[in-house]
Amino acid sequence: MQQALDPSSASLLPALPASPSVEVVSPDEARFARGPRAYRVRGLARCLSAESLKVLLRVSLGDRVHLDTLDLYQARGRGTFAKSAALELGVGEDVIAGDLSALALALEPVQDAAIRGALKPSVPEQPALTAEAETAGLALLRDPRLAERIAADVEAIGVVGEGVNALVGYIACVSRLLDKPLAILIQSTSAAGKSTLMDALLSLLPDTQRIHYSAMTGQSLFYLGEKDMRHKVLAIAEEEGVRQAAYALKLLQSQGELSIASTGKDPATGKLVTEEYHVEGPVMLCLTTTAIDIDEELLNRCLVLTINETPEQTAAIQQRQRQARTLAGLQARVRGDAVLAAHRAAQTLLRPLAVVNPFAESLTFASDRVRLRRDHAKYLALIDAIALLHQYQRKVHAVEVDGATVEYVEVIEADIQLANRLAHAVLGRSLDELPPQTRRVLSALDAWVTQQIAGTDTPRSDVRFTRRIVRSALGVSDTQLRVHLDRLVQLEYVRQHTGQNGSLYTYTLVFDGEPASDGPQLMGLVEPATSRPAGPTLRGKKATLRGATPDLAGGLRPPCGTPAGTLRGDKSAKNPKKSSPIAAKGLSNVRKALHGTLNGHAEA
Repeated sequence: MQQALDPSSASLLPALPASPSVEVVSPDEARFARGPRAYRVRGLARCLSAESLKVLLRVSLGDRVHLDTLDLYQARGRGTFAKSAALELGVGEDVIAGDLSALALALEPVQDAAIRGALKPSVPEQPALTAEAETAGLALLRDPRLAERIAADVEAIGVVGEGVNALVGYIACVSRLLDKPLAILIQSTSAAGKSTLMDALLSLLPDTQRIHYSAMTGQSLFYLGEKDMRHKVLAIAEEEGVRQAAYALKLLQSQGELSIASTGKDPATGKLVTEEYHVEGPVMLCLTTTAIDIDEELLNRCLVLTINETPEQTAAIQQRQRQARTLAGLQARVRGDAVLAAHRAAQTLLRPLAVVNPFAESLTFASDRVRLRRDHAKYLALIDAIALLHQYQRKVHAVEVDGATVEYVEVIEADIQLANRLAHAVLGRSLDELPPQTRRVLSALDAWVTQQIAGTDTPRSDVRFTRRIVRSALGVSDTQLRVHLDRLVQLEYVRQHTGQNGSLYTYTLVFDGEPASDGPQLMGLVEPATSRPAGPTLRGKKATLRGATPDLAGGLRPPCGTPAGTLRGDKSAKNPKKSSPIAAKGLSNVRKALHGTLNGHAEA
């Protein structure tokens, strides 16, 4: 064992600089030289508290080395390290103690910089757009037929026959820039293409604007960072993967922020302390699911998009899959890269502006159910997102509010017309009592029964069938058929009969309507005027009850109940002679007319 030198020998050492410096090799390692002694410090990345500086310290002198862990802010730890190192290196104890004091002073600025960096929000920087990308993005945003181009571009990158769903999903992604974004839930059976649609929508966004997870735990959302989620798209592959975090997602969607108080241990004192974590929104939520029965709390917060599962759609997808293997498919993939680049640039150029709707007080919406309160908010948000998408085709206004300047764009008639068309397809679908897949089974059953009684006098109620007959006629699996058939029995579209001793179940079709007329529609929407009114309201316009559109997959029944909400006429409606024709008839006549339309659907 080496003998320690006499302390007086320290005066024989060469003079040291008054302010020694430390060399930072990496965020976790630093080096320090003090005369002939070399120090290496590791573990700096963990020293994020100003009350401790616990590191792994190695000191070497020639071929002599001493290594230990200590807290440089604790005198007892420094004393123990100095005694052991002095004995190992053969130098005075006070020399090592002086080195440790100088090292602690040199590491304090490094530790302070690390703490400031850890407290700073980790927001990824958006790469600057090149001149070529900016030109392509502006050309896209200024296209007069922007909505049609979005649907075409989504199909160009591989999504076949989902024009309405693609457009709604794209607009919902743009709504992330609003204070109250939309949320979408893509529903279909397995292998129908829901993930393909979601991946295509996400690929049109820059990487910094989207967060994609396969699953989330119950507390994970609370620790994502205060501003890491703001104005971004949060996509989760399957609704089952988010069930543990469903409560946090509902709060984030409704309130726009999350906060949680969590208990932790103070690294300096070891005592339990309470820390608050805060996550700011708004966040646009995108989910997929194969479930037929969806949680009602989640359903009324989302726009439900259902994938087209008809045989014609399957044939079109298979044709596209075959074409992708050809030279034309290769060329299409190359062109698809340019489409993606243009849309990513366009999404980068969009700004989170406020939206003002001068027609808001003239719009109408059904109000016969409580959940329509949220559906009405989604309808208004859909209009706002469409206007925000067209911000480069509108004049950006500015207004002073409490000394602050607020920029905004205005809604025009075309935005409401497009929102109405999409609302009939999406909101009308979410208000139907049957899921679209079950509705298609009902339509196929109606067609089969009609075919069986063609040319005969047999009543429809006398045509009985079994599950085996339905499976062979419709080409569906037994698992899917049981789910849809049980739902039709519960809702009294189909009646179930039992054979002797329960040996055989047969069914008859109770539904005697016309499925072709039960298209997706949302009652009580008003169409804007063809020209912009002088005032902020739409005057003298009738509410249009929109029917099914032929390009939508799956027919739906109209919502039950009487559409509430009156048409707002001119302020001069106090004088019946000057009011609109509908206002002159009075509210009772309008309700009678609407009841007649609904009764026509019921009788059908």
